Formats: sequence, C-alpha cells, structure tokens
Amino acid sequence: MSRDRNEPDDRPGRPLPPSLDPRAGRPPRRSADRAAPHADGTVRKGPGARRAATAARALATVLSLVLLIGSGWGWYLGQVADASVNRTDAIPTDGNTGGGGSAMNLLLVGNDSRTTLSKELQSELHTGGDQGFNTDTMILVHVPADGSRASFVSFPRDSYVEIPGYGKDKLNAAYAYGRQNAPEGASEEEKSGQGAQLLVQTISGLTGLKIDHYAEVDLLGFFNLTEVVGGVEVNLCRAVDDRKYSGAVFPAGPQVISGADAVKFVRQRHGLPRVDLDRIVRQQVFIGGVLRKMLSEDVMLDLGRQRQLAEAASKALTVDRDLELLDLAQQMQSVTAGSIEFQTIPIVTPDGRDEDGRSIVQLEDQETLHAFFADLSAEPEKPGTPSTPTSEAPPTAAPSEVTVEVLNGSGTPGLAGTAAEALTAAGYVVASTGNADSMDHTRTQIRHAAASKVLATTLAKEIPGVKLTADENVPAGTTRLVIGSDFNGIGQAVTKQAAPETTGKAPARTAADSSCIN
Repeated sequence: MSRDRNEPDDRPGRPLPPSLDPRAGRPPRRSADRAAPHADGTVRKGPGARRAATAARALATVLSLVLLIGSGWGWYLGQVADASVNRTDAIPTDGNTGGGGSAMNLLLVGNDSRTTLSKELQSELHTGGDQGFNTDTMILVHVPADGSRASFVSFPRDSYVEIPGYGKDKLNAAYAYGRQNAPEGASEEEKSGQGAQLLVQTISGLTGLKIDHYAEVDLLGFFNLTEVVGGVEVNLCRAVDDRKYSGAVFPAGPQVISGADAVKFVRQRHGLPRVDLDRIVRQQVFIGGVLRKMLSEDVMLDLGRQRQLAEAASKALTVDRDLELLDLAQQMQSVTAGSIEFQTIPIVTPDGRDEDGRSIVQLEDQETLHAFFADLSAEPEKPGTPSTPTSEAPPTAAPSEVTVEVLNGSGTPGLAGTAAEALTAAGYVVASTGNADSMDHTRTQIRHAAASKVLATTLAKEIPGVKLTADENVPAGTTRLVIGSDFNGIGQAVTKQAAPETTGKAPARTAADSSCIN
C-alpha cells in the first residue's frame, strides 16, 4: 500500500519528520504570539515568555531522550554501534564470583598498547613506540537495577594483588599473564580474550562481585573518541609541564581540551604529588566531563552528533560477546551528572608508594574491600520500603570440629603453648604449635581457606576482635591462629588497634564537580 507523502515516516533507520527532528529548527511563530517591538527595533521578553522558553527547552530535552531511547532512532543508533564494535571472549565461565541479577557490573579497561598508532600519531601523542599490552586504567562501573546512579571505582595499576594461578604481583600484570597463557597458535583476538578473562577473575576476587560485562579502549580509540566529543572542560589547581614524559603542558585554571591534549592529560603521572593516584583522578575527571557533555542539551538535541558519537564509541571499544550498547544506554537513561560518582578502591598507602619509595600500592585487607563493594552495590531502598531486618549471626560449628594450628608471632615466648592448652580445654583440636614467619606481628589473625570460613568464625568467638583473613595456603578444614602483640589470651579480647594511616573510603566525586585537581 502506498504511503501518503505527508504521513510521518518513523520506521527504524529512516529520517525523522521535520516536526520531530531537532536539526530542522522550530517552525516560525504566528505574528500574534510575538511581542511587539520597541521603537529601536528590540523586543523585550516578559517573565512569562522566559518561563515558556525554559519549559520548551526542558520539554525538547525530554522528547529527545524519548526519541533516542524508546523510538526507531534509538534502535537505529544501536544497530550503528553493534555493526562496528569489536567483540572478545572476556567473561570467564568460572573464577568470576558473587551475584549478578538485574544490576550491572562492567569492567572498563584502558589499554596502553600503541600497536594501532602510526609513527606520526605516536609523536603527536608523545607516547613513544609500542611497549606491550599494559592495562593502565581499570575501572569497575556499577549501575543498579533502577538505573538511578552510576558508580565508577578505579583500581591503581600498581596495586599489589593475588592473581589467580600466578601469586602476588601488580594488578596490570594480570592481562599480560593471561595473554601469555593462551594456547600455542592462538590468534591475537584469542590472546586478548585470555588476558581479559584473567583480569576479570582478578578483579572479581578483589571485590567479591560478579563482573557482568567488559569494555576495553586503546589509545587510538580514545584519541578518536575525544575528537568527536569535542572539548571537555578540566580545571587544574596549578600549571604542569611534563613535556619530557607524557607531553602534558597545561596552565592552571579551567580549560577545554580534546584530541592529543586529552591523551596527554590522562596519561600524565610524573610531576604529580601522588603519581599514579593523581593520574587516576585526572582520568575520573575527564570521563566525568565526557559524560556531562553527552548528557547536555547540545548532544541530546543533535541527532547528527548522536550518530557520530555512536559510531566513534563502537569503533573505539572492544566489548564482551553479550554486551549490547543500546541496553547499556537504556539502563543508564535515568542517570544525571550529579548521580555519577567516582572513587578509588580503599588503599593503605596514601601516596601510592611502599616503604622503599617504589610505586607499589597496598590495598586494604580482603574483608574491608568486600565490605566496601558490598555497600557500593547494595540496591537503593525504594520510598516506603521497610528497613532491612538485622542479619542473623554467621553460622558456626562445634569446637570439636575445628582443627587449629597455633603460631606465635608476638615476640613473647610461650604464648603458642599457653593458647594451645586453653583451646584444648575448650574442646578444640590443636594440630600443632610453633613460631610464625616473624616475631613482629602486631595483630592477631585467624587465617583460613575460603571453604573453612565457618570454622574460623567459630574460633573467632574465643578471641573477640581478632582479624579473619582468607588464605588459600591454609589447608581446607584447618584454621591457623597467628598470635600478634595485641593477644591477651584465649577468652579475652585483643587490644584495640590504633587507626592505621589510610585513605579508607575517600569521598566520592561526581561528574558535576568542576573543582580543581592536581
């Protein structure tokens, strides 16, 4: 059947009618709607007219969002993105713990590989030649089921962590280890998939969360994306001159950067007080600026700009097999700049260095980290919802089911034997006693395998305030009591520790924050 030429064509992928297309402008108003000009030719708008204009802009923004997300135009942008985005097998089938559900955890990775950069662009970006596959930016993005907010948590690349199958190393080594472990003859795509999987397993173990999706961008993709986004405003507390390393040379104060300057801005760490930790803040600020701009009227009301961004984003990204970019946009449609928060994982070393001045970041213990991410990923309560009842006490076992190794690390002779006698009298099975690896332990710990958490919890009742530490080096079915200088005896609480020097849970910065940074 033929279609009337005046009938709007709203099929997916077809142009929008002029009446709905923000690029077509507004139709002229009738003369009766216009304010009468003054003698000098100017027109003075009254309060009513100004309020009407404000309301019209707000309505236009809402209509544009509806068109983008819920209409054929949104479907079309999704098709544009999916047609060119790169895919990889990034999500492992095991070693990715925790709950999933309708909320989403996405691991966003910045790969510092220069293999896709021409020599000319390497020179312009001040990157030098290829230095392998370094995941220098790692950010966990959590979006709750209702899409009301988005939380970005950065992981310092020099965090000293447990990498499954490889022991302790810096976090950014996980991706490289995974690539190396790919089968002989594997393609570059398969190697990258193996690297991504090991990184996902490592982050999942650190956070206690299940990683649902993965997205990776390299330097060329980031450069091209910033070119399309255009300028992003950043604000520096002081001028910087890092032309020797990153090439970053910027004055103090607010300024708009894009392209090569944006790459230099997010890569600088030399000359910053906290080195990589301050670089993380720069990355967060820039991402916040990009999101703030994408949520602005300038983009929401420009369909041509929306298509450019969809194309640039899809070409810049490598994502897991199941991530649909339109689904991600739909889940985040309620997010505002003020509800996008940026934080860094809790650390113990405030300046990002160890006692020898090396760039090695010590994270908080596993119990603290898991509590941090559990709080981060807790679903917001709906108005009128009854408060959550107090959780039940953790399960325990009978003392006779708990086997204990007692090690003295306090520096006080005889404590292992004394503790062993008291535990035996209380019904516990003491397998052995001895000295710990050193005599300078300040904090008493009960170490246990993950499968033995119930046994450790049972033993912890005998030493109030003791620290529980998961340790896969402890055999399953056994607990290991390491006595520190805070130990006061079985049945007595340990001496309370002074608060350690720590950044803890740093205040979150939102995408709407434009205050200055280092």
